[in-house]
Amino acid sequence: MKIAIDGGPLSSGDSVRGIGTYTRELLKAMNLEGVDVSKSDLTKFDVVHLTRFNPFFISVPWTKPKNTKFILTIYDLIPLIYPKHYPAGIRGKLKFLINKYLIRKNIDAIITISETSKKDICRLLGVKSEKVHVAYLAPRSIFKRITNHQSLTIVQKKYKLPNSFALYVGDVNYNKNIPNLLAACNIAKIPLVIAGKQAKEIEKMDLAHPELTHLAGLDWSGSIRLGFVPDEDLVEIYNLASVYVQPSFYEGFGLPLLEAIACGTPVVIAKTQALVEIIGKDAVYVNPNDPKDMAASILNPNRDVKLPRNYSWKITASETQKIYSK
Repeated sequence: MKIAIDGGPLSSGDSVRGIGTYTRELLKAMNLEGVDVSKSDLTKFDVVHLTRFNPFFISVPWTKPKNTKFILTIYDLIPLIYPKHYPAGIRGKLKFLINKYLIRKNIDAIITISETSKKDICRLLGVKSEKVHVAYLAPRSIFKRITNHQSLTIVQKKYKLPNSFALYVGDVNYNKNIPNLLAACNIAKIPLVIAGKQAKEIEKMDLAHPELTHLAGLDWSGSIRLGFVPDEDLVEIYNLASVYVQPSFYEGFGLPLLEAIACGTPVVIAKTQALVEIIGKDAVYVNPNDPKDMAASILNPNRDVKLPRNYSWKITASETQKIYSK
């Protein structure tokens, strides 16, 4: 079977985000190289796996070779779940309708990263359940407990981190619930460290934009915004953190939370459908709308989370290959 996996996310801004991680780890687990789908002769492949989808941009090829199977990964449909915060505009709405048509016409199977996202895809894209398959993500092997105190000290000094701090890793989109996270850390009287490019650039952003209005007027004085952090430093920062907080209103998966757990970091988890699915029913969850509830758990976090299943990229690749063969 000749397989083409779209390597586009590895050479774009997505390379340091979840889409890039997914594409990179899948290629590594399958021992393949990414293909530029837009420039390749797709008739040479039995399976073409598209790894990018934006509901408001054309994300599916208009045509498909006769004997080629098209697989599409859709991570989540958060822009459709919070339309006020992700306005599509007239062009975006038109492109969304085109995407729905092209999915019905050209996509043989959809892969997504949680049962939560699967339900959204079926409901919002009008796709039949049997067409959508779940293949869970996994923390990369670099994320683990660090016992070398010297290396931890070096990274702590490099980023000027306090001895005790709460950590958040990711973007600052509406669904991430950053305002309540800042409020919770203020109540708990603990510094908040944020790793991620977006938070570092708040002052450069137009906070009047509908996608950013939730960030207007926030007090960032109790936070340390690191910007992009390379993986080799990020694993050390997870290990240094007193607690990792995933405060989201909504997630398609929540990969940084698994990375934190792999590093042995105590965690605070918002009661969000996908997070309960991924972490399991035995963990203690907080109300993402209640900063006081979140603050109480920051001071007394989950310290020994028992995950409901084994997450590994070998399993993800194996499940993906089964979908290719169906």
